Amino acid sequence: MADRSRPPRAGQGRIARNTAIFSIATGLSRIAGMGREVVASSYFGTSGAFSAFTIAFQVPTLVRNLFADSALSAAFVPVFTELLEKDKRKDAFMLATTFLAIIVGALGLLSVGFFFAAPYVMPLFTGKEFTEELDQLTIGLSQVLFPIVLLLGVNGLLVGILMAYDHFTIPAISPLVWNVVIIVTLVATQPLFEGDDQLYAYAIGILLGTAVQLAMAIPVLRRLDFQWARHINVRDPRVGRVLILMLPVTLGLGLINFNQLISSLLASEVSEEAPRAIDAAFRIYMLPQGMFSVAIATVLFPTLSRLAARRDYDDLRGLMGTGMRQIILLLVPSAVACLVLAEPITRLVYQRGEFDADSTELVSQALFWFQFSLPFAGVNLLLTRTFFSLQKPWTPTALAVGSLTINVGLALLLYEPYGVPGIVVATAAASAAMSFAQSWALRGQLGGRLEGGQTFLATLKVLLASAALGAVTYAVWWGLNDLLGVSLPAQIVSVGLGLTAGAVTYLILVRILQIPEWVTIEKALRARIFRST
Repeated sequence: MADRSRPPRAGQGRIARNTAIFSIATGLSRIAGMGREVVASSYFGTSGAFSAFTIAFQVPTLVRNLFADSALSAAFVPVFTELLEKDKRKDAFMLATTFLAIIVGALGLLSVGFFFAAPYVMPLFTGKEFTEELDQLTIGLSQVLFPIVLLLGVNGLLVGILMAYDHFTIPAISPLVWNVVIIVTLVATQPLFEGDDQLYAYAIGILLGTAVQLAMAIPVLRRLDFQWARHINVRDPRVGRVLILMLPVTLGLGLINFNQLISSLLASEVSEEAPRAIDAAFRIYMLPQGMFSVAIATVLFPTLSRLAARRDYDDLRGLMGTGMRQIILLLVPSAVACLVLAEPITRLVYQRGEFDADSTELVSQALFWFQFSLPFAGVNLLLTRTFFSLQKPWTPTALAVGSLTINVGLALLLYEPYGVPGIVVATAAASAAMSFAQSWALRGQLGGRLEGGQTFLATLKVLLASAALGAVTYAVWWGLNDLLGVSLPAQIVSVGLGLTAGAVTYLILVRILQIPEWVTIEKALRARIFRST
């Protein structure tokens, strides 16, 4: 009988299975998230009011990444996993319980304080194109949304515990439920409000969905034989250790989200529609990111942490290299497909209701330029998690400062002459610089080689196959679009068949080119199919 008191040691088969589960569930969540965005955009388009909502949501999102789920999970998982690896279950449970008390107390007080400070804080993040009415809407929406910081703080702790036990199902499917709850709440309560205040229905949906997401994680802990301790110990040196680890993680993740806030602030200097346009493009951009790179980085993180705890750097380098090549294999073709069909995809996804042709043009410009950062952003996720697993988070934090400097500097130079595209190009350049800098820094941390030759060769093959994908995708879409027109059914056919033809071309070429990561995936799929028949 398996011992549920400690996490299983994840072999390649288990990692592949967890990655597949997480990818599928996260993919469904991202699709539901796009459904949420489609519904919201049909109500609010790229209006100034929706831009106010975008900024109101980004501020608590920034704070939650500073002090809540992302930073906490990244700092907590390596320490908690190390205790489980050493069979110190009681110490691990005490640590988790102590952090639960710290989170509830600190983030509860922060949420109350923000409610009263919002009228003074939120106008700092809006530009000259925002009217007094939009500023007031931004303030009110942020007050409704800010309690998610507390809810997500607790959820981040619970998800960290689940990941340490190699349980990824609930962390993967809870965002799907989150999106469904938001959609239902938005549709049901939007008629209760008038004018721009209808965006409060969206904010209420997010608050309710976050509460449901948290509730889903609680029962699973009992099945994992996890037990909350009866007492807390804030003097435990491991509490200080996690907090010390959280500081650079907090700064690093906070800087990433601060980039988005800076982009919205500069966009609000361009026009009142621009912040929402960039955010709408970002939602499409994040679909392959969430399906592939987030899944790979999340699933590999506990295993990387265990390898780091054992100081097994050879296997850690190998696992990280494989993860990087898997991300490149999946994200480069995704970027090329979205790049060549930026406008048709935007039209298909959003253009209905209040979202008109002008909105499509503005959003598709941002979407086009976002694609140049997609593979780099995916690789960055894994490289940053590798530093976290080594419990050396100050390096990516310092590099994030440099990335932020590049982003802000370029955005300030480009936003006035080029508008929305200039802001997004700055983001892409900063993401690329971060990837190369993190790779170089990890060479020193891991004793040199990072399988750079293998990764370079695989990347060349992926680029070749992706170029063919782009040509086939665009040709098929262009022919069908010219023949069928731009009605919704016609768009579904032309975009869908264009992407399908491109994907088939890509799969044929990666098989011919014998890219190792694809060969491994294909063998695993075949073994799975034969085993199930």
